[in-house]
Amino acid sequence: MTKPPSRGESRRNSLPSQLLARKSIDKLIRDSEDPEHSLKKTLGPWSLTALGIGAVIGSGIFTVIGTAISGEQFDTSSVLNTPLADFVIHHMAMAGRPGAGPAIALSLVLVAIVCALTGLCYAELASMIPIAGSAYTYTYATLGELIAWIIGWDLILEYAGSNMTVSVGFAAHVVDLLDWFGLHPPATWISPAYLPDGLQDLAGNWIYHPGWHFGFNIPAFLIVLILTVILVRGIRESASTNNAMVGLKLVAILIFIFAVIGFIHPGNWHPFMPNGWSGVLTGGSIIFFTYIGFDSVSTAAEECRNPQRDLPFGIIATLVVCTVLYVAVAVCLTGLVPWQSMVGDAAPVVNALKKLSILPGGHPLHWVRLVVLFGAMMGMISSILVYQLGQSRVWFSMSRDGLLPRVFSSVHPFFRTPAFSTWVAGFVVAIPSGLFDIGTLADLSNIGTLFAFVLVSIGVIVLRYREPERRRGFIVPGGPIIPALSVIFCFLLMAGLPIITWYRFIIWLVIGLVIYFCYSRHRSEFAKTPVHSKDVGDRKLHSPTAQG
Repeated sequence: MTKPPSRGESRRNSLPSQLLARKSIDKLIRDSEDPEHSLKKTLGPWSLTALGIGAVIGSGIFTVIGTAISGEQFDTSSVLNTPLADFVIHHMAMAGRPGAGPAIALSLVLVAIVCALTGLCYAELASMIPIAGSAYTYTYATLGELIAWIIGWDLILEYAGSNMTVSVGFAAHVVDLLDWFGLHPPATWISPAYLPDGLQDLAGNWIYHPGWHFGFNIPAFLIVLILTVILVRGIRESASTNNAMVGLKLVAILIFIFAVIGFIHPGNWHPFMPNGWSGVLTGGSIIFFTYIGFDSVSTAAEECRNPQRDLPFGIIATLVVCTVLYVAVAVCLTGLVPWQSMVGDAAPVVNALKKLSILPGGHPLHWVRLVVLFGAMMGMISSILVYQLGQSRVWFSMSRDGLLPRVFSSVHPFFRTPAFSTWVAGFVVAIPSGLFDIGTLADLSNIGTLFAFVLVSIGVIVLRYREPERRRGFIVPGGPIIPALSVIFCFLLMAGLPIITWYRFIIWLVIGLVIYFCYSRHRSEFAKTPVHSKDVGDRKLHSPTAQG
């Protein structure tokens, strides 16, 4: 007779088993149908597409695209500020990052290819696992609890960093809109309390020197809280609001494209690739964070009426529409003004129109500027809406699995939304948005997004091997080729990010691991019972209690 393991042996054996513990897909779906923790299914394919467009065509096309075109310049050379790929190839520090110049169009095509490859992987997994949580849920079902925690922690950084950046950008456009009407509120209430580069007026006079000052970015703070209220009220109201904003934004973008065609100077497109392929790669790495829209679409999987059909449609349609618009705006923008003139410009589209409107024959652009300003603000509002939706749903899913306190998965008794996690996510983003100028978080969002894409692509391959018989509403063509290419291209874009971003990302992951091993591991549902089965997610299905 085999001697039963001692308590110490069970404890030692349970740790590696728990780290690799996977929830079965059937159990994930069954848990989501628990009346106490279930969400209303109200979204269709067009609402999903609008949510995706709202996230992708938001801040990047109006703000970050300027940095992607012109790059970044620092006072001194530093290894930490050097893109990883450039340092590996040239073994030297750089005083900034090279911009793509007019070749930003190629950067966008590169990013679109990566997103298309990964989007197909997302579509397959989302059609198999229609549960809130996105990449977190997919990795839980394929790669185990530890990897699921890492990716969930990564997604929190991704969404929070993106929203803080977008909120500050929204506030900057509010200030520009007030300037259009000749209104100039006190800088104390429209600028962050911390300005690492200081703040100057158009004449170069210092308003605030670099560092801390007394102030608070009220527009950034308020927009997050207002949208948080909308999300707490329910996804249907949120989707309806988002659909209206997406429509206004698309009209504004089309007006910009057609209004400026006559002002384009083809000479601005030469040289087309001023910094070579290094600039193209870096430009793509900078602009990438605005492409997490289809990732946000998958976080709403549990609220889809027909996820097997609607999720692939929403993801692919989002990519097609957004890529076409991005390339069109980029081509027009680089044809309007020299690409070097956008260095440090947080509102390149609006400022390009402002410069042209004072030239002979350019007065009509003064009104186009107003329309684009309004559209840009609508775009940022829709981005914040979708990012906050995604962030609260990730917290909701992690809490439902026991990795975060249970209160985060509590559902409002009337609105049937994760109200507590939505409110917490709102204040976590709103307060720092009012205090800080968080430009570096865009890079952290980039590396977090790409890391999530890598794990999702690997998850497709793993599920093809482990559960080949499971029904798939959508199947990635080409076998493992597309998921493998997705992994390779994601690492390529990650190599275009500064080394300091890699350091910060690693530190963030280490903090997450400390939380997991000190708190989450002991409260996970897999910590309650020793794990012996190959797929621990099925243990309840195969236990005598469950069967009898």
